[in-house]
Amino acid sequence: MLEGLFDADRWSTTFQNMGPFWEGFGVTLQVVVAGLLLSLVLGTLLGVFSTTRSRVLRAISRVYVEFYQNTPLPVQVLFMYMAGPQFLQAITGADQPVRIAPFVLGFLGVGLYHAAYISEVIRTGIEAVPRGQMEAAQSQGFTRAQAYWYIVLPQTFKIILPPLCNQALNLVKNTSVLALVAGGDLMYRSDNFVSLYGCLQGYIVCCLMYFIICFPLAMLVQWLERRSKERPRGVSLAELGLDNVEEA
Repeated sequence: MLEGLFDADRWSTTFQNMGPFWEGFGVTLQVVVAGLLLSLVLGTLLGVFSTTRSRVLRAISRVYVEFYQNTPLPVQVLFMYMAGPQFLQAITGADQPVRIAPFVLGFLGVGLYHAAYISEVIRTGIEAVPRGQMEAAQSQGFTRAQAYWYIVLPQTFKIILPPLCNQALNLVKNTSVLALVAGGDLMYRSDNFVSLYGCLQGYIVCCLMYFIICFPLAMLVQWLERRSKERPRGVSLAELGLDNVEEA
């Protein structure tokens, strides 16, 4: 089996059938973008909920996070795949179960799952911002929501960019769960190729394509971590155009 990895004919067969791989690559990219947007919006909302004074909002955030962090993603996606159409039928009153598109299953699955982790990242970032910032904003007439939006969250995202990018990396790799429900993603196409031709080269191509997506994100994480450790550089008078200004 391993000798076949160096078989020129098998590699030739793989390269001649790259079309499905690129189609799966496109589907995976779409799921990544949609899932990342969903997880960022929902995760930010839940992260804010977890730091409010409202016990109800904190409880909602805690229950959501504990559920999604302590149940496997494949089980969640399979549950949506099997039970989702039944729920939609009951809600809409349709005669038959309402089919959910694989793309929707994919971005909902990874989006809802990673929202729980992003929520914890957001909560940690908000707690790192001095409480005096919120109090100062409210003393200037900001509502609590405005203080979060204009004062707290901008500082929070500067603090949490590296772990946030790590979550994006994990989200990319977790899109492979779509293969369980014939989602047409990169992993699904690779499985089909290997099953049809018996060439393990399909999995190597699959890994390389995931690498194409993940490597730039990994480099971004390293750059952000280095940048966050750098001390802010002072601005000289020359850069401000004040080098010729005489002291009063």
